[in-house]
Amino acid sequence: MDLSVHLPILLGAASTSLLICSLSLLMAASLSFGAGVALFAGPAWLRAIAFAYVEIFRGTSLLVQLFWLYFALPLLGISLPPFLTGVLALGLNTGAYGAEVVRGALRSVSQQQHEAARALNFTRSQALWRIVLPQSVVEMLPSFSSLAVQNFKDTSLVSMITIADLTFKTQEIRNLTQDTVAVYGTALLIYFAMAMLIVALMRILETRVARSTGRLS
Repeated sequence: MDLSVHLPILLGAASTSLLICSLSLLMAASLSFGAGVALFAGPAWLRAIAFAYVEIFRGTSLLVQLFWLYFALPLLGISLPPFLTGVLALGLNTGAYGAEVVRGALRSVSQQQHEAARALNFTRSQALWRIVLPQSVVEMLPSFSSLAVQNFKDTSLVSMITIADLTFKTQEIRNLTQDTVAVYGTALLIYFAMAMLIVALMRILETRVARSTGRLS
């Protein structure tokens, strides 16, 4: 493989993968907190909706979800462009797993904290947003870091709906050059480097959040 010709193509495709990952993670973060808080402290009807969302998207294959959004929705009169479909599928899937992370972290806050909130005449909502949630964020971040890396690796599936991401371009170049080892080896290194970048950024975020909450001196 001629790296001078094909490496820029792979790096450009990698930027597409990273963009899909970034946008889907923003969506997943919103869904994680919304569904996680609903499961922890929401009214019964909202807990039921959140539970159904989490179980459906955790209990089915991401690839099937992606294909359903891309191929089945048009049959119902809703057509989405491939890029939006990829972001939506990844965001919904990662958000479902993140919701369980949020719920678990909220439950990890000691009962004494809840009692202290009641002693201060906080409402349940005030206790959640002012006491429970700030403490639980630190507990969530390590799991969110793993989910972020998994989300990035899952972007390879969007090549199945014609998005020119890193996997899609890798397959194109491999078919053109027939140099399987070099092409897939280069793609593997690019995926690894970007995954390590995500891990490094998440660790920086963990450190800053820990310091802001007094967990790290």
